[in-house]
Amino acid sequence: MNTENTKAQMRKGILEFCILSLIDKREMYVSDLIDELKNGKLDVVEGTLYPLLTRLKNGEFLSYRWEESTGGPPRKYYQITEKGKLFLAELLNTWKDLTDSVNQITKNNNPTNAPESSFHPNT
Repeated sequence: MNTENTKAQMRKGILEFCILSLIDKREMYVSDLIDELKNGKLDVVEGTLYPLLTRLKNGEFLSYRWEESTGGPPRKYYQITEKGKLFLAELLNTWKDLTDSVNQITKNNNPTNAPESSFHPNT
């Protein structure tokens, strides 16, 4: 089993939550979002981000406004809506419950003391 695939799936599962959390702090342009996600160790490309932003906008969790740019085409800045704030609050509660559960389940795990196995994460 490929651990990179599992890690990528875990990151994808929380990406909408992270996007809403960032935009809740301030309105953002796509490159701002990408930079912030990379700062948080979530490498995301535009091809992944745009469909998520469109889905969040269509769900009325985000809105956007156009702003003229001095060095190119107009830019689309995203802001969170009231519906998005309510959804984010639900996600925050779910995240807290989930992390509490996972921490409870894994609290005694110590991989360095695990018995020797034939599992090799890079194969």
